[in-house]
Amino acid sequence: MIAEMIGKILSGGEITPAEAIALGELTGQDLSELLWVAQQVSRHFHGNKVDLCSIINAKSGHCSEDCTFCAQSSHYRTGAPIYPLLSVEEILERAKVMESKGARRFSLVTSGRGIPGEDFDKIIDIYQTLREKTGLGLCASLGIIDHKKALRLREAGVSMYHHNIETSKSFYPEICGTHSFEERVETINSVREAGLTVCSGGIIGLGERWEHRVEMAFQLKEMGISSVPLNLLTPIEGTPLRGRPMPAPLEALKTTALFRLVLPGAVLRLAGGRESALRDLQSVALMSGVNGLMVGNYLTTGGRQVEDDLKMLEDLGLEVM
Repeated sequence: MIAEMIGKILSGGEITPAEAIALGELTGQDLSELLWVAQQVSRHFHGNKVDLCSIINAKSGHCSEDCTFCAQSSHYRTGAPIYPLLSVEEILERAKVMESKGARRFSLVTSGRGIPGEDFDKIIDIYQTLREKTGLGLCASLGIIDHKKALRLREAGVSMYHHNIETSKSFYPEICGTHSFEERVETINSVREAGLTVCSGGIIGLGERWEHRVEMAFQLKEMGISSVPLNLLTPIEGTPLRGRPMPAPLEALKTTALFRLVLPGAVLRLAGGRESALRDLQSVALMSGVNGLMVGNYLTTGGRQVEDDLKMLEDLGLEVM
């Protein structure tokens, strides 16, 4: 089955949901073969290039939404930092540091369902400054926004909007009750209509089954998403998911391979939780379908040193896009 898949995908075909579900049963030598196939697909479509992006938690905490995994939700007591929108000076300093370390894209991420008007005006000014004083590709992750705000972001220099679907449509009610899956899709459609590229993925390890991961991958494919961040759950004390185990390393690798085969042309970006979940197998992920990394710190958890990631890429013979 696996050998047939690679020929089909490399010739422009697609795997079916049924084939993708069957991948969940693979272990041992069959799993090793799956990871190899995912790497061949990645190299065919993307060569040996890896895309590096970074973020800054530009406004933290006091979020009105009840996402069960999130340290910033006001529904839970997690001890996560709470602060208003950072100044343009603080954000520019971080952006320049990350650019100097090899990041190609940089995103402001703000907590909350959406961004209020006064803060949004400040954010537009910040992006204009970043456009003038850095060479970074600019991304935004500001929650649910409308078409008009998306247009203003594009005019300020933003080229990509990040808005995760988080999980599959059928599993979404299990992780959030204050807004719907459909609302997230509406935002994706709004920013795309405004001319922004969409970055959307989710979190692995929320309690979903393999079938939910397959459903999520095909939903992203149907939406035409070209940048797919995959986070691996870091259970946060105080949240409803505090006791959930992190995905095992081989389970995480199997999942990245699934997303590569379903989305062969997308940048598959390993993000939060990779250090803890994959441990010594982070480099294996880059040899089994992953061709993007979020580097530096995440929202409320720390990442590893960017220099260590760059050395890992060098050791693997990979190049930064």
